[in-house]
Amino acid sequence: MRSIHCFVFFILFFYAFGQRQDKVDFTRAEVFIQPFPENRMVEGWVRYQFEVLNNVDSIFLDAKNMKFTSVMLNGKKIDYSNTGKTISIKKKFQEGKSYTIKLNYRCAPKQTVYFMGWDDEVEGNEQVWTQGQGKYTSHWLPSFDDMNEKVEFDLNIVSSLSNKVIANGQFVNMKSDHNGKLIYSFDMNRPMSSYLLAFVIGDYHRQELVSASGIVIENYYAPKDSLKAEPTYRHTKAIFDFLESEIGVPYPWQNYKQIPVRDFLYAGMENTGTTIFSDGYVIDSTAFVDKNYVNVNAHELAHQWFGNLVTEVDGHHHWLHEGFATYYAYLAEKALFGNDHYYWKLYRSFKKLRSEMAQGRGQSLLDPKASSLVFYEKGALALHMLRNLLGDIAFQKGIQNYLNKYQFKNVTVSDFLAEMESAGATDLSLFKKEWLDNSEMPTTSVKENFVRNAPSLQLLFKMQQELEESNNGQIDLLAYWNKTKSVHLKQQILRSYSKELPEAVIKKAFDTDTIPVRQVLSQVDDATRYPKAAMESLLDDDSYVTKENALLQLWVAYPENRAAYLNKTKNVIGLPNRNIRLLWLTLAVLTNGYEAPNTKRYFDELSGYTDKRYSFEVRQIAFQYLKEAFGFTEKNLLDLIEATSHHSWQFKKFARGLLDDLLKDEVYKTRIALLVDKIDDDKKQYLQSKLN
Repeated sequence: MRSIHCFVFFILFFYAFGQRQDKVDFTRAEVFIQPFPENRMVEGWVRYQFEVLNNVDSIFLDAKNMKFTSVMLNGKKIDYSNTGKTISIKKKFQEGKSYTIKLNYRCAPKQTVYFMGWDDEVEGNEQVWTQGQGKYTSHWLPSFDDMNEKVEFDLNIVSSLSNKVIANGQFVNMKSDHNGKLIYSFDMNRPMSSYLLAFVIGDYHRQELVSASGIVIENYYAPKDSLKAEPTYRHTKAIFDFLESEIGVPYPWQNYKQIPVRDFLYAGMENTGTTIFSDGYVIDSTAFVDKNYVNVNAHELAHQWFGNLVTEVDGHHHWLHEGFATYYAYLAEKALFGNDHYYWKLYRSFKKLRSEMAQGRGQSLLDPKASSLVFYEKGALALHMLRNLLGDIAFQKGIQNYLNKYQFKNVTVSDFLAEMESAGATDLSLFKKEWLDNSEMPTTSVKENFVRNAPSLQLLFKMQQELEESNNGQIDLLAYWNKTKSVHLKQQILRSYSKELPEAVIKKAFDTDTIPVRQVLSQVDDATRYPKAAMESLLDDDSYVTKENALLQLWVAYPENRAAYLNKTKNVIGLPNRNIRLLWLTLAVLTNGYEAPNTKRYFDELSGYTDKRYSFEVRQIAFQYLKEAFGFTEKNLLDLIEATSHHSWQFKKFARGLLDDLLKDEVYKTRIALLVDKIDDDKKQYLQSKLN
């Protein structure tokens, strides 16, 4: 709910400083939208029902750069004020009365709605998807940037016959309009914050699962990825059933959907009942050991309780979202992969946080500007230690009380701590001081907890201590290797002591059939340090990361065998980012005499991967290889200029940095200047500013 002030300019002034509209309660919304992907436009209407809790003189909604064709209050046209950021209506609204407001609008969203593949020549590559986390849904729907306003939204979305629509809620029906389009209707039966509204339009097939509690789980995939559905969504039902059981509160929404999309901004986003995630996680079984969706899957699902069912009041309480989702994802992985896996996850987070502290970059969990590392990883560690303090029974009881008491409401950290104190009959003021207020963290108690609960970490700390106390800086690494079955500890030994490893340890590592252990061996900086035949055996591992590392290291170390290594890996694509294929093409062109008639074809293929039809991960790797090995064609430079305005901030930052580097070279600067007239006007201004 949000605060209302008597005059429009007061409303807008206070709104700019985060005030809320708490004298009016918006309860339900019916939404009708039609995207026009070719023009990157959205048209539609929304009808809100609201109740007046106290007499007010005006109401407003957030609406970014929208044009309104009509605004109607209780069926009658009414005057309004549109600032380009908000739309407001000045009228005396009477306490205790209900009203309906309908807004017809159109907009060209500069963010939040992303139109993929409509400007390339690849058929079936088109998608539309949303990302509204924070306060961005108001770029495509008049709504509420304040996440404290919770509304029951029902969506109606228009699409062409060839594209499916997926959105929040229960699918109701699909009707044909009179223009060869289909209207997909979805019903939500519980209130939610508008930043969690989402839809995807594209060509998808569906895998359907049913949880132990009867919730339908819909896992979507592109038709070409039918064989990847199982490894991508592996363990989904087990994760869902575990979280419902562990949390102890039923899943709060009608169903659950997961949809992969192109060039998503993050790993995933927990829209209400409808997680959207990067198609970089759509993998085959070989890739599962390298990069799987399990953690992201569990993290976004946990958000359906922590963030969606109960929602933070503001950024000071962000721990209640990300720390909790991270912690419960780790618990789900513990159930799947064991105790050792869980504690090594926590240990690696602990190491990163301790490194930040050592550099004076520690942050409080209550700092709204804290880093993701703090909100996610320190937040998860804090919950782990809180559970250790309270015990399993009291911790779970407190979580259940917290979720049940504040369901479909907004919460503060104090609300959560009060429920945990009550459930555990324990004063948590010291916990709050050590873990939430403090920019540091109690490292001694964390390490003691690890030692008590994880034998492999106890062995690691013993090994580290023995090394510190050693007169010659050496310890019996073979003895430690033989004492543990922990994959994680063996990986740590290989990484940390690679130059001191005795031959017996190296042999045992190569002889194992445990792919993650052998993968560390492939990361050696000089392949000649290990037996040649052993290194060559890594090319046969069912791991794309291992194959990639081994191919590069062997190619560098043994020039006389380059053709053999290239022949062995010739038809391997690798991960979704085509890691092996891109490396292979680079090495094939660089290898003197290797398939000379095909050299140009291989270079053209590599060069072609900078095109916008490919994912930004593929494009970025291609740009890097071209820069290091060959240089850029005119088409590559045009692709790079196009990438400087990409919607993914990571890729945009990379492209702009690469362009800056090229402009330091007078030859490239001259070549790039000649391209100004060949680029779109929206990119021309940025390029000219760089050239000048």
